Amino acid sequence: MTVFRSHPDPATWDDYVDFESTSWPKKNRRHYWIIPSVCFNCESACGILAYVDKEQLTVRKIEGNPLHPGSRGRTCAKGVVTPNQLEDPDRILYPLCRDGDRGSGKWRQVSWDEALTDIGGRIRTAILENRRHEIMYHVGRPGEDGYANRVLQAWGLDGHNSHTNVCSSSARLGHFLWCGNDRPSPDYANAQTILLLSSHLETGHYFNPHAQRIIEGQTNGATLIVIDPRLSNTSAKADVWLPAYSGTEGALLLAMVKVLLDEELYDREFVRTWVDWRGYLRAARPELPVTFDHFIGALKELYAPFTPDFAADETGVDAARIVDAARAVGRARGTFSTHNWRSAAAGNLWGWQITRCLYLLVVLTGSVGTKGGVGLHLSNKFVPKHPTTPPPPDYWNELLFPREYPLAYFEMSFLLPHFLKENRGKLDVYFTRVYNPVWTNPDGFSWMEMLTDRDKIGLHVALTPTWSETAWFADYILPMGLGTERHDTMSQETHAAQWLGFRQPVLRVAREKRGERINATYEANPGEVWEESEFWAALTWRIDPDGALGIRQHFESPYRPGQPVTMDEYYGWMFENSVPGLPETAAQEQLTPLAYMRKYGVFKVKDHVYAPYMAPLDANALGGASLDHDNEQVLKDGTPIGVIVDGSPRAGFSTPSRRLEFFSQTLVDWGWPEHAVPRYVPGHVHWRDIKRENGEFDLLPNFRLPTLIHTRSPVKWLYEISHDTPLWIATPDARKYGIESGDLVKVRTRIGYFVTRAWVTEGIRPGVLGMSHHLGRWRLHEEMGNRNASALVTIDRQGTGYKVSQVHGAQPFASTDPDSSRIWWSEVGVHQNLTFPVQPDPVSGMHCWHQRVTLEKAGPGDHYGDIFVDTAKSHEVYKEWIAMTRPAPGPGGLRRPLWFDRPLRPAANAYKV
Repeated sequence: MTVFRSHPDPATWDDYVDFESTSWPKKNRRHYWIIPSVCFNCESACGILAYVDKEQLTVRKIEGNPLHPGSRGRTCAKGVVTPNQLEDPDRILYPLCRDGDRGSGKWRQVSWDEALTDIGGRIRTAILENRRHEIMYHVGRPGEDGYANRVLQAWGLDGHNSHTNVCSSSARLGHFLWCGNDRPSPDYANAQTILLLSSHLETGHYFNPHAQRIIEGQTNGATLIVIDPRLSNTSAKADVWLPAYSGTEGALLLAMVKVLLDEELYDREFVRTWVDWRGYLRAARPELPVTFDHFIGALKELYAPFTPDFAADETGVDAARIVDAARAVGRARGTFSTHNWRSAAAGNLWGWQITRCLYLLVVLTGSVGTKGGVGLHLSNKFVPKHPTTPPPPDYWNELLFPREYPLAYFEMSFLLPHFLKENRGKLDVYFTRVYNPVWTNPDGFSWMEMLTDRDKIGLHVALTPTWSETAWFADYILPMGLGTERHDTMSQETHAAQWLGFRQPVLRVAREKRGERINATYEANPGEVWEESEFWAALTWRIDPDGALGIRQHFESPYRPGQPVTMDEYYGWMFENSVPGLPETAAQEQLTPLAYMRKYGVFKVKDHVYAPYMAPLDANALGGASLDHDNEQVLKDGTPIGVIVDGSPRAGFSTPSRRLEFFSQTLVDWGWPEHAVPRYVPGHVHWRDIKRENGEFDLLPNFRLPTLIHTRSPVKWLYEISHDTPLWIATPDARKYGIESGDLVKVRTRIGYFVTRAWVTEGIRPGVLGMSHHLGRWRLHEEMGNRNASALVTIDRQGTGYKVSQVHGAQPFASTDPDSSRIWWSEVGVHQNLTFPVQPDPVSGMHCWHQRVTLEKAGPGDHYGDIFVDTAKSHEVYKEWIAMTRPAPGPGGLRRPLWFDRPLRPAANAYKV
């Protein structure tokens, strides 16, 4: 029996009694419903419990859900502050329609019916006129698994755009080329050695579930190695800190590979069985016999130049420390765990090759899918089926995947303003959702130009509960619910298991527990804040009111033919029909699957998921197949579908060879033969190319603060903790320029500059500057924006340039929240991303975040928060980077390899140019 020591037992959740903290020393008691949900303040999908006051019907407290397998009852600061978001006096509570020019700040409140009629009618017209390609949905972190994509698919759109190419595309591509899975699932808690590239894991992707398991692994004796030019919180906790220069990580990793090979610290049998070494030898070394020993010999020749001394000279890290780290990796045979998501891969040109070099260590140590190793996300993430499956779109949207980027792992989203500037297309209806590209993306003023041009975008709909720099230029702002105000299913590959979380609108659930009938979630939420699951269903019925377009059927009730689906029906069907084991587990408590998920908020589908590639091929797959014993493969119609291991057919990996692909024939076929194997390629800010004598530096702008995440985090408790982003400057560099902590400095990029404060520190390599990308929020109206987290600014147009000046920073203000009058901080950071040109990697499509900049002390006319950007220059830089590409078509006249994933995959015929 589970004993809950730090959380109320679930048996008490329907009537939990606690002391009222504000009545001390009196022992007044209050009654609560404890209703589980899923946090929406990053992408970890941690389980949370909402304490809903039965008398006041308010969310009084948020804490972690102890039943959640990923977060295990813990939540970080971003989860705890959910009540701040719910009660934020600056949040948007009602649908708004623009009442003037875009960006004028003039709005009028409208009804949901009015908004649905206008937007739905416009989309219907576009569909009837065969202009589906002019409808686009652009999402940041989705916070759900598949619902919105299914909406677009039902409408027949290839219209899904994302933020991923400013986040993780290079890391995804690097992993995918190896194993057919686009991200890792590290088993840190059971690892013997953990290696992290850069600081991102301590503050970013799956922060809470991963951070606690990293600490658990260390507590159990694991060695933690961190490669990062900055002394991050993670670096500070490392056993071995390797502060390599930015972009040289590949050299360091390949030196470690050489140590493993030379000292025979690799797992010979795993590599022999699961690496496609035959493919490499036949393609790259045809003069050698196709034997495993010759493959090992070829590897040693290939990586012979990467001696520890060479790596030390290239990276600035001591050779002996590199060897020690390599031996720690080699000792962890099968229990070496690592992760590279943004960090080095996102920062550098050819960053995806850094990921390929890192994964080579995973493969050599036999740590793929093992206990304590690196799992596969497809095996550790569970996505249930939805009630119907609409057909795929029958066209290809080149605004998303242009021919220049056939291997881009996700849509080329951050280039959209430049594509529209070049008249590659236009948009009639453009949705932005949990996304703020004007602020988050590089080159934000090019986005502003696009969003204010009615000829480029006919209608911009911002789905957001908060003001943002992007929403300011919308035609409609539609307030969508926060983490306790909406329905979603969500799962993540947090560890070696599969689980499904259920986000739910807790006030609606509470009111229904009280016996009220709620027809739409906005009736229970504050103001008229809705939720997207219901919104998309209602909008679909406006687009296809009589079902004649064949669209509405996908949002009809599976139990009441021809009637609109309810959320109970939609998710009830899902839990009844597509979550293995859930109906049986619910029946044991005499609950329906939906009632079970409403009660507990999560369900563990599988535990201890290891070595999925060893799964036997089933009889259906083997039907008509043949065995190729020379290559130890299972073939069907000449194509590998599995691998023979000890005489048995196994599933293998989701790659063309069904093995781990050290050599990528795909890269050869699509015009990048020099990158066919894991390789060190210095990036665009290589330290040898930086002209230090001219004041040049490598600016590292893509690390996170553990308390903030993009547009969702400007709330009082978080900004009281973190409200400024000084520029990290190494002590000797600061001494050279006569800079002290607190001084104003000017940082010049290729397209402009920004002015911020300096922080002089020993915690960063000389020649490297650092500045977190979370802060620097701004608003154009005194009362329309997040006043505790943004500066009031003016924007002055100067030809093709824009000058931003701060009027004032955060200030106390009167509101329904008494804390707003207690704001004691004023500076809220500087928006550096505005001054960055787009720098798309020519293969992965990833924006390369590191910037070559010059540093100087601020002059007499410079003020904190000053920003200048020239968008004409930014377009010229865009042309330079896009000229590096090698466009489609590829083999067979294809736009993209058929085995590559796409978020919303079109029909096969659309892949032909």
